[in-house]
Amino acid sequence: MKRFLPFVLLFTVMLPLLALAPAKPSYQIAVIKYGGGGDWYANLETSLPNLIRFCNQELNMNIDPEQAIVEVSSSELFNYPFAHLTGHGNIIFSGQEAENLRSYLIGGGFLHIDDNYGLDEFIRPQMKRVFPELDFVELPFSHPIYHQKFDFPNGLPKIHEHDNRPPQGFGLIYEGRLVCFYSFESDLGDGWESAAVHNDSEATRTKAFRMGANILQYAFTGQ
Repeated sequence: MKRFLPFVLLFTVMLPLLALAPAKPSYQIAVIKYGGGGDWYANLETSLPNLIRFCNQELNMNIDPEQAIVEVSSSELFNYPFAHLTGHGNIIFSGQEAENLRSYLIGGGFLHIDDNYGLDEFIRPQMKRVFPELDFVELPFSHPIYHQKFDFPNGLPKIHEHDNRPPQGFGLIYEGRLVCFYSFESDLGDGWESAAVHNDSEATRTKAFRMGANILQYAFTGQ
């Protein structure tokens, strides 16, 4: 009996630790890698990882802390319920890539496009290839995406100033479902980066994180 005692004691000590072990992540977020020469990797190092950390802490969302990187053409895209696309410059979808992204979004996926300044003139025609029958529509401030865990009665927050234009939130709505949210003139992704990157105030970064959390919460709940 004595020889089993150390194992009993070890189990007694480990049991509370096992109970505290983190659960398997419920979701993983994908960053879209695209062609055309634009910097799909903008903000890659700290932006989404910081947002994920915020959502896990503030909303108990249990998102995998590791972001995935997925090419537009890849079948792996369908493994991720939420995809994020950003950059400053040119972006080109081939016919196969446009079709793959369309199938992903129609099948239940959600795409967040964040203009990191300079993306607008390139992303609009490419998304038109994905959904020829749809146009981006500006979402009203009453839309649920602005009223999830955090309330934004005036729509998107302004994180970085570029052209002295107000931030706008656009959407692609397919058969009544918002499949793509496009944050324009806001620069949310910059606000998610670590404080030393842009020297943004804590208040500004908090607004960015809260709006990002709303986008994720809306995408995962659909309401």
